[in-house]
Amino acid sequence: MTNRDNFAQLRSASSSAPYVEEFPGPITTSENRVDVLEQNGKPNSGMTAYQLDPLRDSRWESLVERHSKSSVFHSTPWLRALRETYGYQPVVFTTTAPGKELTNGLVFCRVNSWLTGKRLVSLPFSDHCEPLVDNPQELSVLIASLEGSLQREGSKYFELRPMFSTESSDQLYQGLSKSESYYFQSVDLRPDLDTLFRSFHKSCVQRKVHRAEREHLDYEEGRSDALLQKFYDLMVVTRRRHGLPPQPLLWFRNLIRNLEDKLEIRVASKDGRPLASILTILHKKSLVYKYGCSDAQFHNLGGMAFVFWKAIQDGKRLGAIEYDLGRSERDNEGLISFKENWAAKTIPLTYYRYPAQTASSGSGWRERVIKQAFSKMPPSVLAATGRILYRHIG
Repeated sequence: MTNRDNFAQLRSASSSAPYVEEFPGPITTSENRVDVLEQNGKPNSGMTAYQLDPLRDSRWESLVERHSKSSVFHSTPWLRALRETYGYQPVVFTTTAPGKELTNGLVFCRVNSWLTGKRLVSLPFSDHCEPLVDNPQELSVLIASLEGSLQREGSKYFELRPMFSTESSDQLYQGLSKSESYYFQSVDLRPDLDTLFRSFHKSCVQRKVHRAEREHLDYEEGRSDALLQKFYDLMVVTRRRHGLPPQPLLWFRNLIRNLEDKLEIRVASKDGRPLASILTILHKKSLVYKYGCSDAQFHNLGGMAFVFWKAIQDGKRLGAIEYDLGRSERDNEGLISFKENWAAKTIPLTYYRYPAQTASSGSGWRERVIKQAFSKMPPSVLAATGRILYRHIG
């Protein structure tokens, strides 16, 4: 097993680059792709694919704002934080010509790593990123242009992380292989707060919230440096407990700077000691739970349930109708159950890749050794390791 295989495993657990040219010219569909479409009885549409820079072209943010399937991961603040932290180049593939109102797009980051290779990912460190297209024909044209782009750029692969999976998804992404599978979970916030609270698991949620209230836990929210440091200290402790390095502190600073008041750090403390913290982002009608961390010594005090409930109350006040709890690995029964205790609905989440991923064998013991090594590192060394590694594993 190679170092690249090891970093691929870490990916599933967890200086700025220059801008691309805004319109480097049309990228026509590859001849092979057109042949496949004709063999399947679908006419060649004659569409042309173009590339644009979503950080320079204001049409992208306009599309994100009005498209019903967009998420915070499509937004320019999220893309800008990725570029500023890891040096990834964002790029959008579209069938809309320059100067016209943007009607569709697939957004990617160009990841160029000397350690793990060159690739297009939609998107790194993002749980999902639905293609913003309105019909299968547009998607087929854009996928064909991506296949050609890999050859021109010398990239290893491209990966799509669609949010909405249906029975026809395999046909929709025909020619791509399934690369990773997760569960996505979310809470419907449309019921009133009393109804919501009664729907939560009595022992695992309701009693923990009441315990936190009896313990008179302190609650803080905001984006100050002091709150960020409390959150990050807990993040290092949590990642060490799981045998993984933490994300760079710079990543969270850039998220705060770019997302501004859409982002909240929420911290529960007891006698001045932080016990649990989460980071949430509000995007349109969705409140997104992106990161969570805690001190395991004090789990019995209900700190995590406390900040979760505070976030839900805040989301309701701000008009959110969904609490996006993100993805969970399918074998992580503890995390899946934790989210289900909040009356979350669960749906499959499947990523697609082209070309197909080469299967590796005998990797279990190496992953265990790596995680054990991370779990033994002093916190400062573990944090430094995260600063070095994360740009290579997006």
